[in-house]
Amino acid sequence: MTQHGAHIVWDWNGTLLHDIDAVMAATNASFAEIGLPPITLERYRELYCVPVPRFYERLLGRLPTGAEWQAMDAAFHRHYWTHSAGAGLAEGARALLAERQEAGHTQSLCSLAPHDRLLPLLRTHGIERHFIRVDGRTGPSDTGKAGQMARHLAALTGVRPEQVVVIGDAVDDAVAAAHAGARAVLYTGGSHSRASLRAAGVPVVDSLAAAVREADRLVRREAS
Repeated sequence: MTQHGAHIVWDWNGTLLHDIDAVMAATNASFAEIGLPPITLERYRELYCVPVPRFYERLLGRLPTGAEWQAMDAAFHRHYWTHSAGAGLAEGARALLAERQEAGHTQSLCSLAPHDRLLPLLRTHGIERHFIRVDGRTGPSDTGKAGQMARHLAALTGVRPEQVVVIGDAVDDAVAAAHAGARAVLYTGGSHSRASLRAAGVPVVDSLAAAVREADRLVRREAS
């Protein structure tokens, strides 16, 4: 499909899905299980990073052992899937996805959410049809998105590399985009503080609508 705007690769958790409340509830419930004190949203956004074991390193002052990581990861996800059941899409997300498709622009989704859980969620929210490709995580949860993003972009058909802009809520989204030869725009509604997002050296915005506008601006600037 020929298009003049960006092909957007969307992130899911913290970007299209507004699940930060569920993340915080699950984080503090899992912390209580492993003997860590609760954390505030502000502190979480200052410290959070991917790969997630590095987040725990910032909290503990050391990397967790393999056994500790397995316990932490299992506890978090057990609580997360309970708390996230009521999470909705981010403000304006549904309309943006539909308008983008109707205007003839392609979009896809690349997420570290488990692939077998991601697809049913997209169907539940009624947005699966807006993506030409969806890739969730199929391997371990202790890595970043770079390799997965490269595979995702390589599998897209009819999309030129200079068209691709990744929209996400984490510095790792920008790292993954750069690894795969794409650009990125980061959104402040998820897991990171504005200050930590700005350190990635890419545009930072406060709404998904602004992220889409910035993605198209980046592509137009490249083409001019």
